[in-house]
Amino acid sequence: MISPFEWFVLAFATYRFTRLLVWDDITVWLRRPFIKETEMVDENGEKVLYLEGKGRGLRKWVGSLLSCYWCTGVWVALFFYGGYVFFPRVFWPLAVLFSIAAVAAILETMTRKLE
Repeated sequence: MISPFEWFVLAFATYRFTRLLVWDDITVWLRRPFIKETEMVDENGEKVLYLEGKGRGLRKWVGSLLSCYWCTGVWVALFFYGGYVFFPRVFWPLAVLFSIAAVAAILETMTRKLE
């Protein structure tokens, strides 16, 4: 069983790594072969970006995974928790790093909203 502190660290790490994979510009090179982006204008005149998997088979599956933060989050949570259980010396520092980055990103977003 993990402590509430460990749970929060793993949860924040999962959030940040999922966001890195699904949304951040730095990983667009990873998503590009798998995801088709379609920009549309909604009824309010605002641009909306739709993501969907390209191709068929495994390529489409990976694209569907990378275009859905809910789906990716489950696999990232499995990655962090499984890694923490079986390889804690490697995964705990990694989880702490991503958790710190997540909290920093949340605080930065809140600060920008208050300005």
